Amino acid sequence: MIEAQVVVEDGLTAAARAGADGCIILVDEISHADVRFALNTTTTNGVRRDRSVTVVVVVGQAAGVARRSGAVDLDEMVSAALNDAREFPPADDAFSLVDGVGDSTAAAVAAFSVAPLETDVSVLATVLSGLSGAFNRARQRDAVLAGFAEYGISTLYLGNSAGVRLSFSQPTGAVNLVGRTVDGTGSAWTGAPSITPSFDQMEGEIWRRLDWSRRAIPLEPGRYEVILPPSGVADMMGSLFFHAMGGQDAEDGRTVFSADGLGTRLGQELSAVPFTLYSDPSEAGVECMPFVAAGSSSAEASVFDNGLPLGRTDWIRDGRLAQLRYHRAGAARSGVRVAPYIDNLVLRTGTSVSESEGDAGSIDDMVARTERGLLLTCLWYIREVDPATLLMTGLTRDGVYVIEDGVVVGSANNFRFNESPVDLLARATEVGTPERTLGRELGEYLNRVIMPPLRIPDFNMSSVSQAS
Repeated sequence: MIEAQVVVEDGLTAAARAGADGCIILVDEISHADVRFALNTTTTNGVRRDRSVTVVVVVGQAAGVARRSGAVDLDEMVSAALNDAREFPPADDAFSLVDGVGDSTAAAVAAFSVAPLETDVSVLATVLSGLSGAFNRARQRDAVLAGFAEYGISTLYLGNSAGVRLSFSQPTGAVNLVGRTVDGTGSAWTGAPSITPSFDQMEGEIWRRLDWSRRAIPLEPGRYEVILPPSGVADMMGSLFFHAMGGQDAEDGRTVFSADGLGTRLGQELSAVPFTLYSDPSEAGVECMPFVAAGSSSAEASVFDNGLPLGRTDWIRDGRLAQLRYHRAGAARSGVRVAPYIDNLVLRTGTSVSESEGDAGSIDDMVARTERGLLLTCLWYIREVDPATLLMTGLTRDGVYVIEDGVVVGSANNFRFNESPVDLLARATEVGTPERTLGRELGEYLNRVIMPPLRIPDFNMSSVSQAS
């Protein structure tokens, strides 16, 4: 296949030749390696390469989009997008094409001339070497290990007819490790948002949790004091991030951040704890794409905004709702700040790192301060029940542990829970030290997160689950 940069330039030329008023080309080069394992043996591993090409053609105030994979016929794609644009009415998100770059995208301009990054199975050598010994130790413990490790690099090239040329390479890695006793009475999960974790530490945590599960303590449904780990907080805050941050949806009365009557809850206090939930492309350890790359339009994303520089956005600041997501056209209509999607999420108490970290403590520290409660390890199958309150339902999985007098004394059964991420922020009574983490449910979609553990005094376990 021809180089991605050539695809961008040839596509823009084809659109101009066809009479388009404007054009945007996105080429995404993906290189991905993974290994999967089960029953104490590796099952599959492999490498794949993908290319996707998106052509956005503008005619007047309308836009048409064509998307193809692999080697593409640019003239055909431009023609298809052009025909759609000529048939569509003016777009609600219509805006002038981005014609400049900011400080945050200076490096992306220079990267446009660089070849895409690639990976292969050798990048998983640390995981593979760790697995060999772990499988033997699992057999000795009458346990089985399963899971997967994956690493991918997505290199995006973006160009538009206004002269913008940008590129960014985004690495994404993850390791998921599940341990289970042979008789099925105990199971444990741990995950890392990297393919270079301390595998010994991950394995050690699996054995510790399986040892905890040797004593079963059946519990009834009810409200329990819970320590929610960073992974569980990531899944709940990710649910808030994906389901409730749309500004237009809030204005239309469809989300938890809709005001009674008209408007939104911007500026309202959500928690007495000074939580700050934010996204920042330059946040250390979770760096992400510093410009908009939208292959389609929605109520909060716009193809017209492709190439728009991104900076830090505080969604919640010091416990108050500070910002909702808007594309440029929506922000102009509502008289608010433009705030596109950013591909990371951080929760801290306070607006800066120094205010947040302190000596808040780890999960183990929080367990030691617990008279009686539950330690969750991960949440699963989370679904939205009521958009008006952002009530989510889901299941606990792979370990719910009972704490008594500062010590884990056994494992409880699994539960179905009903909770709102917004309510969790309002009711949290203790916040631990934020750390880079991987959500069990949403880690595949939101890998770059930093979250603290939270103490919730009355987490709602609505029913017992038979899941194990």
